Amino acid sequence: MQDNGTEVTAAGIARLAGVGRAAVSNWRRRHADFPRPVGGTETSPSFALADIEAWLRAQGKLAEVPPRERVWQQLAGHPEGPVTALTHAGCVLLLVHERPNLWLDASAGSDERLAAMLPAALDQVLDARFGPGPERTVATPIGPRLLPSAPLLRGAAELSAGPGARKAYEFLLGRHLDANPRQYTLTPEPLAELMAELAGPARTVLDPACGTGTLLRAATATATRPGQELYGQDSDPALAALTALRLALSTDATVRIAAGDSLRADARTALRADAALCHPPFNERNWGHDELAYDARWEYGFPARTESELAWVQHALARVRDGGTVVVLMPPAAASRRSGRRVRADLLRRGALRAVIALPVGAAPPYNIPLHLWVLRRPERAPAQPEVLLADAGQFAGEGRGGPDWRSVRDAVLDAWGTYDRTGRLDDRPGLARCLPVIELLDDDVDLAPARHLPPPTTTGGTGRLTDVRERLDETLRLTAELTPAAPGTGRAAPRRPLTTVGELARAGALTLRTGTNGGHARVPVLTDHDVLTGTGPSGTLPESDEEPVLTEPGDVVVPVLGGGTVARVIDDATAGAALGRSLVLLRPDPAALDPWFLAGFLRGTANHRQASSYASTATRLDVRRLQLPRLPLEAQRGYGDRFRALDEFERALRLAGRLGEQLVRGMYDGLTDGTVAPD
Repeated sequence: MQDNGTEVTAAGIARLAGVGRAAVSNWRRRHADFPRPVGGTETSPSFALADIEAWLRAQGKLAEVPPRERVWQQLAGHPEGPVTALTHAGCVLLLVHERPNLWLDASAGSDERLAAMLPAALDQVLDARFGPGPERTVATPIGPRLLPSAPLLRGAAELSAGPGARKAYEFLLGRHLDANPRQYTLTPEPLAELMAELAGPARTVLDPACGTGTLLRAATATATRPGQELYGQDSDPALAALTALRLALSTDATVRIAAGDSLRADARTALRADAALCHPPFNERNWGHDELAYDARWEYGFPARTESELAWVQHALARVRDGGTVVVLMPPAAASRRSGRRVRADLLRRGALRAVIALPVGAAPPYNIPLHLWVLRRPERAPAQPEVLLADAGQFAGEGRGGPDWRSVRDAVLDAWGTYDRTGRLDDRPGLARCLPVIELLDDDVDLAPARHLPPPTTTGGTGRLTDVRERLDETLRLTAELTPAAPGTGRAAPRRPLTTVGELARAGALTLRTGTNGGHARVPVLTDHDVLTGTGPSGTLPESDEEPVLTEPGDVVVPVLGGGTVARVIDDATAGAALGRSLVLLRPDPAALDPWFLAGFLRGTANHRQASSYASTATRLDVRRLQLPRLPLEAQRGYGDRFRALDEFERALRLAGRLGEQLVRGMYDGLTDGTVAPD
């Protein structure tokens, strides 16, 4: 039985029916029997999901909705909000995962019977995973609150039948996080894995600002023995409950997640963990400076009001055993601000701070600055000659928005840290890492920014690289000159040709039209709209979900639908196999009817884009189905296609020449200023 309290927006209706939002607006105006809004606002109304489904079915407009989409609509439109709905769904998925027979018994019968029996069944599994009731962050929902959730809970259980409860919950949680990007600060998984590997295998792990639990989940991959314990705390009680469920579903470890501010209301005062991982909130002025002035955690000095990150560092150090490792993500300013120099100096003198590692731009939010990792170890004894590792992985920044080259970052950072951690020293690695005596850093500034202390790249390597860039630039410029198209003739009138549209070709079966997905279960490179616009390789990632990603094939034509750029890219063998990202449309032409280069070339016409675009106050959106191209036989198409392919080669050569020119200019400036290139 569908619950009438579940609401759905116009965007949700469009997704259910497989149409655009404009079609939903037309239905509301044209059909007097269209269901009336039951909530929302005048500009963004919401409708009863059951009424909408009944109307769509009666009109023959209800598409075959995947189970995951139906469950997501039930969750997003829950009368108590998506967070409550996601908590209820997570509890049931944990029950399905841990005690499937209890779920089968409770779910047999009416929704009222389910709501009455479920609390007792949930108590058993929640107590087993999170401890006795009063200590639990995840409270057992009572019967009356469960009744409106009954259709959602049944749907979530059905959704888990194929991929399993863990993947079902990851899909629902991922959709919720994607729908509320400003509400949560996420730690990218590659960064979380790097931090866990720096900390090493640990039986007990703490994250005092655990957020969505990504760091704690990464720590389970480094465990070498059973019996691991995960401790976390977050100031948002609802997020703490969601994270506890996520960890319980994804690992067999003991999970203890508390709600509350770790600095003001620490729930783990007696804990001495083997390792602590932390991505704290940055630049928090209201972190408790006034009320925590005499707190015992400030062993290395009382942090200034503007140094909340140093408070988190000392909190984490206070909650690990002697010899325990702490890895904290830090803003780069924390390494050099004068207000924190006394705390930094004492961390160095006592041997607590072992490494400062600069990450590439784009490693984590905020993506426009190169964040740092601090690796610390609670001192067992004062070191005789303390030294610290400084490393800079900034050279591995990616060109697109897909983030850094994580494999290179991981290899370089872990190799340097592993050598230093085993031997206590590291030979200089110019431009990358060096081991520096602490005494050399204890000046008036105590500046720990790695870039200020690393030796520059060797002269031979620097000048040799510039020579290679110069040779590649010369070769590319010669190629560009060869590819420059001949001047067009003048005085010719534009021919009048019968036109067709992409929509008509799709209906006739001459091409297949697909749109990018919001997630995927396969870890494959993702082609983003930025990659298409800049002509670069796949650089993106998709959140994990049960959606089937759209994979590109040679000869596909990919078109961005946002931003107003006249771009269409033909997929080649190098790009084939990538997943199609959001804001992209893929056209797969039938080779017996359409030449892909002919198709892509005509789609790039400026006038063509103008007539197929719609304009909002801040963005331009392209309706790909309205793009036009002439009706021509295949042989005539190929003549155009050859010319368009030549233009594409010329365009790519120009782009490469521009990038090489920028590298050469930047390298020459650097070489002349650091002395590795002579002025004559």
